[in-house]
Amino acid sequence: MGYSRNVYKVYFHPYFTIKDILIFVLVLLFFIFLICQFPYYLGDPDNFKIANSIITPAHIKPEWYFLFAYSILRAIPNKLGGVVALLISTLILYIIPLYNNCIKSNKFYPLRQLLHWFFINNFIMLT
Repeated sequence: MGYSRNVYKVYFHPYFTIKDILIFVLVLLFFIFLICQFPYYLGDPDNFKIANSIITPAHIKPEWYFLFAYSILRAIPNKLGGVVALLISTLILYIIPLYNNCIKSNKFYPLRQLLHWFFINNFIMLT
């Protein structure tokens, strides 16, 4: 900060450590209070409906990090084909870094850049 004298410096440990611990404890106490006073406030209202094993609710979707896999499985009507496509889509994440490490060069490859952005765009569109 440009100070050459030690008079203006503040030690990290006693001040900032205690401040961070205090803020953490206060946030924790707030959530404990919220859970104790309003236990169902953060819950889903569908948890209170009567269960029906015959009907699947229409609003069920996987989490955002499984959406690409869900869309691959729904896009292919054959079960085995969907599982194979899902396996290939997962294995490609392991193959791409191996392919890039085999080529140790600083040359610019427009086709590799095009394929990379095609893969990223495909992943985003499936998600």
